[in-house]
Amino acid sequence: VQLQASGGGLVQAGGSLRLSCSASERTFSGYTVAWFRHLAGKEREFVAAIRWSAGNPVYEDSVKGRFIISRDRAKNTVDLQMDSLKPEDTAVYYCAAGTPILSNFRLKAAYYYWGPGTQVTVSS
Repeated sequence: VQLQASGGGLVQAGGSLRLSCSASERTFSGYTVAWFRHLAGKEREFVAAIRWSAGNPVYEDSVKGRFIISRDRAKNTVDLQMDSLKPEDTAVYYCAAGTPILSNFRLKAAYYYWGPGTQVTVSS
């Protein structure tokens, strides 16, 4: 499965961006799709994840109330709506797909497929 993330860009603090993750050649059926981000000088960290079939969205604490992960079945994408962006959200964002159990949603190793990242830059 090849994943592709899109929607990154440059935005001022307080602004919004919407990222979209798509899969080539198949749907996300049976998978959990997650967003991770890689901040400069830090480990890649979990942002949010959702099961394609059942939902069950899970968020990292610092993005709760600001980011929403959702499924678009018509487009076969998993989107990340990011509102009230802060400079500390600046990172390369990656989407990933796998079949983790709910308690492992936050683990990078639980995801088999990764897309190339998309840069999100939030200016102060």
